[in-house]
Amino acid sequence: MKVLGHKIELLTGLLLHDVTMAGLQELRFPEEKPLLRGQDAAELENSDTFLLAVDTDWKEHDIETPYGLLHVVIRGSPKGNRPAILTYHDVGLNHKLCFNTFFNFEDMQEITKHFVVCHVDAPGQQVGASQFPQGYQFPSMEQLAAMLPSTLSTRFKYVIGIGVGAGAYVLAKFALIFPDLVEGLVLMNIDPNGKGWIDWAATKLSGLTSTLPDTVLSHLFSQEELVNNTELVQSYRQQIGNVVNQANLQLFWNMYNSRRDLDINRPGTVPNAKTLRCPVMLVVGDNAPAEDGVVECNSKLDPTTTTFLKMADSGGLPQVTQPGKLTEAFKYFLQGMGYIAYLKDRRLSGGAVPSASMTRLARSRTASLTSAGSVEGSRPQACTHSESSEGLGQVNHTMEVSC
Repeated sequence: MKVLGHKIELLTGLLLHDVTMAGLQELRFPEEKPLLRGQDAAELENSDTFLLAVDTDWKEHDIETPYGLLHVVIRGSPKGNRPAILTYHDVGLNHKLCFNTFFNFEDMQEITKHFVVCHVDAPGQQVGASQFPQGYQFPSMEQLAAMLPSTLSTRFKYVIGIGVGAGAYVLAKFALIFPDLVEGLVLMNIDPNGKGWIDWAATKLSGLTSTLPDTVLSHLFSQEELVNNTELVQSYRQQIGNVVNQANLQLFWNMYNSRRDLDINRPGTVPNAKTLRCPVMLVVGDNAPAEDGVVECNSKLDPTTTTFLKMADSGGLPQVTQPGKLTEAFKYFLQGMGYIAYLKDRRLSGGAVPSASMTRLARSRTASLTSAGSVEGSRPQACTHSESSEGLGQVNHTMEVSC
């Protein structure tokens, strides 16, 4: 880094430095900015969607990628050779609106303190983002996926991804293009299909007759939720309209609705089938608009490495309405990959006891070749299988788990 000979005025720009990694783009990070309590006070006021108490060790970065700047928020230091937990939000949201409730859940914080956490905001969707100039070409879904390797640094070399909706699609694309960088995926509300002509026409008509926030709400929530869960829906309507830049959101929405089919097929169904190579947990609420898409995605993945989790009494945002159940499932997902030696249940004095729903989930989860007691060594290689029922032999399909 070349240091200028004169004092840099704080108001004139951000201090940048270069980081070089073999096989990755040259990165440029701005000055780290802790997210202090009270930041974005206007957005926090009258809203329980954001964290009201945010750790001061969160750091913001704007990372240069081949397709423009990418805003990320990172917390924590690497523990041994563990991957980072990387999140990607749905269209209409940002990392705060999508994940704060989930990551602020007490048991989830017990997990994340052992990992680097990296929240990614799609271009122009973060709080306070400037509007893109006239004629700006928003990155395609494939290009959004291709931006993610630039988030990797000397702090972490591979990731466990958690994506919702459009973010789940981006992370699935990322894992297909860069399989060696992805250790596992939690994909909520993923739709592996591109829009057909009828869907495209319906989206265009909806855009003519509804406001953009209302159009996005019909993507996030089911009709039943829109009618019955008025408090939650109204909160998100307000946040989508006031926090996310509407012109930037429109570009992201248009690009998501122009996506292509994910190029995946269950192994053995077609010659040279491509599929996700890492362990995958698919999640959908039993009252979610994305249920059909998630079911179809499940049919295209390897059943020996995939868990399909349908959450009872949950709608389009299970990470918001059921953070406890989702955290419990995520704990066991990590345990199956060898990163958590045991599960602690705060409700039991005995400690390391899995709950009933986690026991059900175990029937379709992974078994690791790596000793669960050692998580600081080399990267674990998980051998996945479906557990056999007594006397029935191996069950060679993904089990649907409702909890």
